[in-house]
Amino acid sequence: MTQPITPQPGEPRQTKPVKPHPLFARFYARLAGPALERAGIAAHRRRLVAGLSGEVIEIGAGNGLNFPYYPPEVTRLVAVEPEPNLRALARERSGRVPVPVDVCDARAERLPFPDASFDAAVVCLALCSIADPHAALVDLHRVLRPGGRLRFFEHVQADTPAMRGVQRVLDATVWPRLMGGCHTGRDTLRTITTAGFRVTTVDRFDFPPSRIPLPAGTHILGTAVRDDGAGR
Repeated sequence: MTQPITPQPGEPRQTKPVKPHPLFARFYARLAGPALERAGIAAHRRRLVAGLSGEVIEIGAGNGLNFPYYPPEVTRLVAVEPEPNLRALARERSGRVPVPVDVCDARAERLPFPDASFDAAVVCLALCSIADPHAALVDLHRVLRPGGRLRFFEHVQADTPAMRGVQRVLDATVWPRLMGGCHTGRDTLRTITTAGFRVTTVDRFDFPPSRIPLPAGTHILGTAVRDDGAGR
């Protein structure tokens, strides 16, 4: 059974609660998530968490679709999800997976955990919708132990100028409102490095496969490590 996680004295406190997105939560859980599964996202989820061990934190865990893919070497998974409807679904799912999961109500930009608390961190299709992705990654850097790994799977800024133009228009108008705060064209790889991580592997690809270019179709999947010597 999952237990609520509360900050201890002297630990960072979470920021103001996230505004619920009940319509988007239902859309994602009932339509978008299953559609991604049919498109083959399971293979990418497996790659994302393969080889992880020890204590792991996942921010923006949504309704817990990554939970079944974590290897048994993970001794504790802390799943951070601020959206209450998705968090409730994640708690339901956490009882049906072999890895011990604590589902936490917190903001990624200000995690309620001490420094160097985790062996690894995971972020999956979440940095597009976090209000301040740089702040979130800086705080992930803080809570990782020296040498800790960050695994990431995100849709990002497109490769072509034409599609980047489309992304800018969508992000400035309807897309975030319709898609729970999501932005199609963030330069997430650059944000990861400026937050103090050193990228060691990255795979760039289109997902889901489509003959027509999609505004949120360009993805990256890879690993970065906590680099204490990098400026933030």
